[in-house]
Amino acid sequence: MNSDNLQSTKKNILDGCRDGFPIGLGYFAVSFSLGIFAKQVGCSAIQGIINSFFNHASAGEYAVYSMIGVGASYLEMAIMTLIVNARYLLMSTALSQRIHPDTSFIHRLGIGFHVTDELFAISINRPGYVNPFYCYGAFLVAVIGWCAGTATGIVAGGILPARLVSALSVALYGMFLACIMPEARRHKFVAVLIVISFILSYIANEAALFAKISSGTKTIILTVVIASVAAIVFPHPEVEDDD
Repeated sequence: MNSDNLQSTKKNILDGCRDGFPIGLGYFAVSFSLGIFAKQVGCSAIQGIINSFFNHASAGEYAVYSMIGVGASYLEMAIMTLIVNARYLLMSTALSQRIHPDTSFIHRLGIGFHVTDELFAISINRPGYVNPFYCYGAFLVAVIGWCAGTATGIVAGGILPARLVSALSVALYGMFLACIMPEARRHKFVAVLIVISFILSYIANEAALFAKISSGTKTIILTVVIASVAAIVFPHPEVEDDD
């Protein structure tokens, strides 16, 4: 690796760490409450850290702890996690369109492993092709916050009042809005799609017609439909690599 590539790699890692830092703080708050729940179903801090590292998604991790609480088998936990986290397959597919064609298979796996809602948002908003080392830097900081929050919650157990723990979760929603609002300001059609997504999500959650469909499946259906229509009506132009 020559000096220019080394400097570029270092810059991308630092940029990723910088952008991932507020995400890590939000993750700490949310995973703290998950840690308290994990303690209630009998998980240790080490087990919580391992689960958080390989399953860095609030819904997926909550599903695992819920299954542990009812004594489910490993196969049942695996199936439940796959269903709840299936939306990340769509995000990874979308992100793969922003990766340079020459990117190695190992780097593609690494980028796919790090995908969460918030990390996807900051990665997809990067100009040009997404650099793997930017993703690694963002994931490193974010996953430390996620794992540390889970472990801290498990250690703390049920000491803190439930209302206080619930209030900490608000940070994640505010952070996610911070990820999507800049793009909405730049492109009006993105803002319209966001509003449409909120409305359709509300209808899907409240309408009796969709009551028997799981929230994860609803998310997948809405994502596919809205993204497909947007791609047809507003096709994204091809981007050139600025490096």
